[in-house]
Amino acid sequence: MNLIIVESPAKARTIKNFLGKGYEVIASKGHIRDLPKSRFGITIDEETKELVPTYSVAKENAPTVKQIKELAKKADTIYIATDEDREGEAIGWHIAHAIKKVPEELPRIVFHEITKTAIKHAIENPRTINMDQVNAQQTRRLLDRIVGYKLSPLLASKIQKGLSGGRVQSSTLKIIVDREREINAFKPVEYWSIDTVFDPNIDAALVKYRTEKISKLTIKNAEQAQEIVDTIKGESFNVASIETKQRKTSTPPPFMTSTLQQTASSKLGMSPKKTMMVAQSLYEGVKTPNGTSGVITYMRTDSLNMAKEALEAARETILNTYGEKYLPKSAKSYIKKAKGAQEAHEAIRPTMLDFTPEIAAQYLKPDELRLYRLIYTRFLACQMTDALFEQQAIIFKSESAEYKANGRRLMFDGFYKVLGTEDKDKLLPTLKQDQSMNINSIKPTQHFTEPPPRFSEASLIKQLEAEGIGRPSTYAPTISTLQARHYIDIEKRQIIPTKVAFTVIELLEKHFADIVDAQFTANMEEILDKIAEEGHEWQHVLSEFYISFMKKIEAGKENIVSLKLAKPLGRNCPKCGSELLLRSGRYGNFIACSGFPKCKYTEQVESDEDEDGEKREVPKVEETDEICDKCGSPMVIKNGRNGKFLACSAYPECKNTKPYGEVKTASVPCPDCGGKLLYRQSKRGAFWGCENYPKCKFISKFEPLDKRCDQEGCDGILAKRTYRGKEVYECTKCKHRTPVEEA
Repeated sequence: MNLIIVESPAKARTIKNFLGKGYEVIASKGHIRDLPKSRFGITIDEETKELVPTYSVAKENAPTVKQIKELAKKADTIYIATDEDREGEAIGWHIAHAIKKVPEELPRIVFHEITKTAIKHAIENPRTINMDQVNAQQTRRLLDRIVGYKLSPLLASKIQKGLSGGRVQSSTLKIIVDREREINAFKPVEYWSIDTVFDPNIDAALVKYRTEKISKLTIKNAEQAQEIVDTIKGESFNVASIETKQRKTSTPPPFMTSTLQQTASSKLGMSPKKTMMVAQSLYEGVKTPNGTSGVITYMRTDSLNMAKEALEAARETILNTYGEKYLPKSAKSYIKKAKGAQEAHEAIRPTMLDFTPEIAAQYLKPDELRLYRLIYTRFLACQMTDALFEQQAIIFKSESAEYKANGRRLMFDGFYKVLGTEDKDKLLPTLKQDQSMNINSIKPTQHFTEPPPRFSEASLIKQLEAEGIGRPSTYAPTISTLQARHYIDIEKRQIIPTKVAFTVIELLEKHFADIVDAQFTANMEEILDKIAEEGHEWQHVLSEFYISFMKKIEAGKENIVSLKLAKPLGRNCPKCGSELLLRSGRYGNFIACSGFPKCKYTEQVESDEDEDGEKREVPKVEETDEICDKCGSPMVIKNGRNGKFLACSAYPECKNTKPYGEVKTASVPCPDCGGKLLYRQSKRGAFWGCENYPKCKFISKFEPLDKRCDQEGCDGILAKRTYRGKEVYECTKCKHRTPVEEA
């Protein structure tokens, strides 16, 4: 009997179906040996000064180890068949130690797909466990244990309980916090556009006025915009030039882990965690017409390589299904990898092209089918011909102005035949050189620049990949950890850092700058690559980091001032009667109810001196002449997440608030009640809301325009926005979108 040890029970069942009675397949169910949970688990050898990890089998894994040991005693050959990456290599090494076998003596088999052919080929071509990869994974594990086990207690002692720090986790959190800082510091800049339509119905952009080229922010105010409009209205235009050219759109590469997570998020609405769970089931084995089999290749990869056999199968499928014009002369290859790519895997692709999405619909669960279709069509598309567009540019000129109108037409769909396209043709009418043109309408429109958007899970993964932080297997778990630790909230697909996230990052920036430095984290990933690929000395890396890091930890214990503050003030909460406490937060000290979180009463404070010259904290109130329009009490100025705002002094009985300072108003009234539309800020970002809130609850993220929705049964007002790189009019009511050029 031969024993094959894999990680997953589902994978074990699939492989068992491919092999005869002479094989037994068992799953380790992931890691069966690791550093202890209850203690540090790393000691320093006094002679060599090396860091020595102490590994142990957790209680919950003991029955699995016992079962593997019993089967191993009866086996003629024991195959280690864990995943084909560093972590899989390390798990195989730990399994060998757990069952008292010499790791280097056990045959190691790897396969990128779980199909009968791949499994048999792997058994016929075993290798030994790669100790360089094992050591790279050990280095990562020990580095993460050092940072997590030593930094987390420090954060908990200086800020609040339950906080944690991590090598990849903390640098990722800094990226999120830095983006939020940009958003909070952002100041809108006014600019104007000259919206012009030429007969018969040609939208054109003003590109030059007199001698100045017109960019987005060139026209700064209404006076300047009106002066341009008045001048242009009195001039005659003609067609100065017509340029037509062809442009190819290249085929997209096949998926790797990061791009699969990003595309699944944007197209399917799947979180990275959900995407990887569904992909895991497709890889490990699902029902097919020929029995249970893996239907995609390994899903944790940063490679764009593809097997020769897979390319030949794709080309044959394209030829038979779509015809010769959709098949390039030779197979396409994509050799560009993600920064610091570590494994020489394949890209993510289907294992059986005859298992089409149409057939798969009879066997797969809904989410499995959606993700499988995404992977299947992307793989076929990457081996098809490019799409061909005809682009047209027409220049209209007058004595002082120059306009440009762009159009395009899809001449050959190429890979869009499989992927489909939402890009519609924008056809321009047939015009002649020097033909005179009449302006149908011209109107100046006010705009304000917008802050950078918050990260979505997809855009954050793209940023992490670009900066070389983490690897394919770490993206989804890192985001999940930040969420579990309450460092971030995810609302409407936007990642929003919590207040404690700012506090933690500010402390780490001051005392542990390298831990939150993206370049430091990326460089460490490159060092891990050198250990895995070149046999770089891993113990030297560990000891060098440990000595430096522990000095900072010890200094932090002494020098970091505790932010934990809960000083009783000797008076009771006006809302619930509990004692009020002086606490500290991101915006300084504040007064809060001891009954939190049931009671969320707070007051702002400022320092003052009592009769003895002692500093004390007293409620801070900046009075104004503004009167609350709900209860008649004076309004006071308060500070919040988005800056200053007006609040009723009768709080908590009256919770009325108003924007502070000059408020931008829209050029159109509220479509629901006729009131003014005001530009407001909230923790979820900027928006346009009615002044009569809460009686009127109209709200729009984008500035409403004097245009109405033309959808049947809808009379909503339109707002102009950018959607997937294109300018569109979006209805604030039914959300129907119309490209600006088609409106």
